[in-house]
Parts: sequence; structure tokens; C-alpha cells
Amino acid sequence: MTMRPYLFLRRLINASLAATLFTAPVIAAPAVDAQDAPDVAEIVNFIRVGGVLVSLGVIVGAGIVARFLHNIVESLGQRFVHRRLTFQKTESFLRFGIYLTTGAVVLALSFRINDTVLALVGGTMAVAVGFALRDLVAAMIAGVTIMFDRPFQVGDRVQFAGEYGDVTAIGLRSVRIQTLDDNTVTVPNNKVLTDVTSCGNYGALDMQVQIDFYIGIDQDIVLAERLVKEALLTSQYIFLEKPITVLLKQVVQEHYVVIHLRAKGYVLDTRYEKAFETDVSRRTLLALREHGVQSPSILQRHIGGPKTSPHA
Repeated sequence: MTMRPYLFLRRLINASLAATLFTAPVIAAPAVDAQDAPDVAEIVNFIRVGGVLVSLGVIVGAGIVARFLHNIVESLGQRFVHRRLTFQKTESFLRFGIYLTTGAVVLALSFRINDTVLALVGGTMAVAVGFALRDLVAAMIAGVTIMFDRPFQVGDRVQFAGEYGDVTAIGLRSVRIQTLDDNTVTVPNNKVLTDVTSCGNYGALDMQVQIDFYIGIDQDIVLAERLVKEALLTSQYIFLEKPITVLLKQVVQEHYVVIHLRAKGYVLDTRYEKAFETDVSRRTLLALREHGVQSPSILQRHIGGPKTSPHA
């Protein structure tokens, strides 16, 4: 009988604690929502509904102006052909100006400009510019590395990513290559550092050139080797201060055996590389034909019996 008041008091305390724990989140949750509601309303107040509608008209108008500008440039380019490239360059600058002006007008019409909007726009532009300049900064750092490491120099004949030609400029952002087809190729500096680049002369005027010839397996290989070497030595583009060689080996080509001769000589100037190849190839082929050295062909052999003439 003496323990009943104690049990009653204990149950009352537990019930009070349970009621406090279950009702506390319910009371706190509306407070958070009430705190967030003004922020949403403040953000909505930044937007001008009427300005947004006007901005759509501005964007459409800017598109019409850009299209009209393009038509004018096309018409002028057809009428004044010698000024066509100048007109196209001018169109690019004007189109870029139209885009910037349209963006500024749309921003001014659609939002109420204050410190919060300026901070928001500034942060967004900073992130966008940071992502846009990421590759540019990497290319500039690679350009400085190329200047000090010097994997090639201006005037060198290089091969990179399937492009072959002379290096005409090394800048902070890119390397320009003039190909043998008279095309200008621009390669970002960071691509040059990460990919394999082959340099033929590395600062020198002369460069080794390889020219391949093929003859039949049954032809006079000693005579063919001598004729190829004579064509190298007597070329007007040969650089005789460096050695010339003629390599010879037997290879399988198109399912039959041939003799492969590779002439290796140095041209006196990289500008004459193709002229050197043409000169040596023309005189070698004429000499081989004159001495009866024939090109590869399929041979037929008779096993276990006398040989018969194919013309019999």
C-alpha cells in the first residue's frame, strides 16, 4: 500500500516526458517553414513578369536582326567577291556584339537589379568563366613548358595527329603547322604535350628522307641497289655531308614475295623534301626499266618435271 503513490508519480513523469518528445518536432517544423517562406518570396520579387515577356520579344528581335545581317553579308559577298572574307569577319564581330547586347538587355528587363542580383549574376558568371578558361589556362601553361622544354622549334618539320608540315608559330595557346598541302593547322599546346610528336630535322635545315622501291624476287638485286644509290648521289637536292644508305630485304606483299629497297638520304633543305623524292624516284624507275629490272610479279614454278615456256 505504501508503494502505490511512488508508482503513480513515476508513471506521471514518464507520460510528461513522452508528450514533450513527441510534440517538440511538430512545433519546430512550422518555425522552419515560416523562416524559409520569406526567402522564396524575396526571390520571386526579383523577377519582373512584364520584363520577362518583353525579353522574349527582344530575343526574337535579335534573332531577326542577326538573320538580316547574314543575308546582307551574303549579298555583299556575292557582289564584291574580293571583299568576301572581310565581310564575313565583320559579320562575326557584329553578331557577337548583338549577343552581348541582347543578354544585357534581357538581364536588365527581367530582374530588379540590386546587390543580391548582382552577387548572384557575378557568381554565376565567375563559375562559367572559370570552366571556359580551364582549357585555355592549361594550354598557356603547356605553351610555357614547350618554350623551355623545346620538343621542336619554329621551322621544324613535324608530324602530329596525322598532320605533317612545318611549324610556323609557337604561341602561349597553340602551335600553328603549315602542311605540305598549304593548310594551316592550329593545335592547342596541351594536346602537343600529351600526344606523340615526331620532328624530322630539329633545328637543322637538312632532313633524312626515305624512298621505297620494289622489284621482283628473280631480278638482279645488286644492279638494282647500285642504280638506286647512283640516283641518290646524283640528285641536285642531296646533302652529301651526311651518309646515304640503301637497305634491302625480302618481304611478302599482296600474297607473294618481293624485294624491298629503301633509299635513305638527306635533303639539303626541308623545303625540297617532295622535290627530292620525285627526282630520285623518277631517275631510279627510268634506270631500272632501262636495265631490264622488272617490278614484282607472281612466279609460277613446275615441280617434278621439265620446265615449259608459258608461251608454249
